[in-house]
Amino acid sequence: QVQLAESGGGLVQAGGSLRLSCAASGRTPGNYAVAWFRQAPGKEREFVAVINWSGTSTEYAYSVQGRFTISRDNAKNTVSLQMNRLRPEDTAVYYCAAPKSQALATPVAERHYAYWGQGTQVTVSS
Repeated sequence: QVQLAESGGGLVQAGGSLRLSCAASGRTPGNYAVAWFRQAPGKEREFVAVINWSGTSTEYAYSVQGRFTISRDNAKNTVSLQMNRLRPEDTAVYYCAAPKSQALATPVAERHYAYWGQGTQVTVSS
């Protein structure tokens, strides 16, 4: 079991920045990939970014490439999402998640994820 808790959401103007954090606890959280997903009102939850257990491999959704950066500190059991040049369409609840298996390196499909945080709201005003 892995427990996840997000923090760092808030209200920001378009063009601004926010940094989200995901604190992991439980059974060897440092051995799992961690991803960020988001869900906007009236839309399905979508993949944003993922990082493998060692921090050496990442994947990003096309819509956030070049603006968002995912990183991790396994000594602190935290994964961060630095979000720059934010747009109103980035407004959503952001969730961090861990996959059901430590063997999955950087899965992007939601069906691979078994552990979820409670989410943190990010609102970008125009």
